[in-house]
Amino acid sequence: MHVVLLSGSPSARSRTEVLLEHVSQRLREHRVEVTLLRVRDFPAEDLLFARFESAAVQQLQAVVASADGLVVATPVYKASITGALKVLLDLLPERALAHKAILPLASGGSPAHLLAVDYALKPVLAALKAQEMLAGVFAVDKQIAYAEGDRPAQLDSELAERLDESVEQLLAALARRPQPIDPNLLNDRLVNARWSI
Repeated sequence: MHVVLLSGSPSARSRTEVLLEHVSQRLREHRVEVTLLRVRDFPAEDLLFARFESAAVQQLQAVVASADGLVVATPVYKASITGALKVLLDLLPERALAHKAILPLASGGSPAHLLAVDYALKPVLAALKAQEMLAGVFAVDKQIAYAEGDRPAQLDSELAERLDESVEQLLAALARRPQPIDPNLLNDRLVNARWSI
């Protein structure tokens, strides 16, 4: 299985990416292949001018197409997702998230922005035809401590528990996904059917 982690944070020091690192570790413990994509790593011109032909945008589309699931994470600015994340998602094809399990995550300065996941992030993901969208997790910034010196980044225990539960739900959703039919299986059946006539 392959899961893409998509960070909507434009900052190099990001609480959102602390959340994604925790999720990444849990997924890798279950032998899930993980790819991290950061909005800040894309050329600004490609995003602003919607350059679908750019190598970076085509790679984004290919990596998302190859994924079984996505974890989309964003800081909350002005009660919504980051503009850069919205622009990046706009570069995906209309049905890019069809048949994929999706886990939305957000972090913000106050619990007042809790509904940003439901009212700002999920509608964009639904527009990309996300069919299995999990409840998601909202984290308050004070629940996330940056790495300092030798001390790694840390989450408070309640947040870590909610993230772990969400990862378990994501793993269950991935396991339920219909698997593509092996084209060789169909060819073998056709060959056998011809010989039995």
